[in-house]
Amino acid sequence: MLMWAVTCAGVALLGWPRPPSSGRIRKLVVTAIPVTGPALLRRPDALLLALAAVAGWLLLGPGGAVAAGLAAGTGWWRWRARRALHSKLAAYDGLADALRALVLELRAGAHPADAAESVAVDAHPQAALPMRAIAGTARLGGDVGRALAGSAVTVPSLSRALGQLVRTWLLVQRHGLPLADVLDAVRRELDERVRFANQVRARMAGPRASALVLALLPAVGVLLGEAMGAGPLRVLAATPSGQVLLAVGVALICAGVAWSARLTEQAVLS
Repeated sequence: MLMWAVTCAGVALLGWPRPPSSGRIRKLVVTAIPVTGPALLRRPDALLLALAAVAGWLLLGPGGAVAAGLAAGTGWWRWRARRALHSKLAAYDGLADALRALVLELRAGAHPADAAESVAVDAHPQAALPMRAIAGTARLGGDVGRALAGSAVTVPSLSRALGQLVRTWLLVQRHGLPLADVLDAVRRELDERVRFANQVRARMAGPRASALVLALLPAVGVLLGEAMGAGPLRVLAATPSGQVLLAVGVALICAGVAWSARLTEQAVLS
């Protein structure tokens, strides 16, 4: 019980939201003072795994260390995956908003370079980079498609959307289609994709909750066994077979969590 409490507390602390000013202060400190010290302290994932393994060893022996490390690693991986998904959805939404503003500027008669530069000022950080690439390249008369392809490498979360934007730009150049109308079609497709992804995530909330409950059922069974006086923790901590069963059991639980996450999230922005 204490092992799971320590693991959950560590994951919760890593996911605790920071105040808005902390990011700016941290950037100033990083630029002013080089980061030194042990590599472990600069890797929160490695630090979490080390702390979980030490706690598991102290509580349940070597098998507990393996089990706690697996549980902490799986929790950290799931947290990072959810953050990456949130960031990707926000980037797609930001690019759709940037394209909407760009289309409005173009239909108002602005030059593509001026329109993209104006849009980049208030755009999402990941959407501002391709807008600046369009502005700089269009102003110099360069290949906008190649510049957008370079932005796709720099912003991997938008690589698919920017690849579509590259093909759109090439289509406009080859066939002389209205740029605003074609970009507006891309913007509508991005809006639909984000809306569909949000709907899928909402519909998968029930299966995700069921998977979490199933993952926690073995721990509940151990606690019920302790309450009944069967002593499962003593068996797991003090016998070689219990150590093996503890490590293998937690490994299977982590594998189930990873597989259920793949099933419930593979359709989101795939």
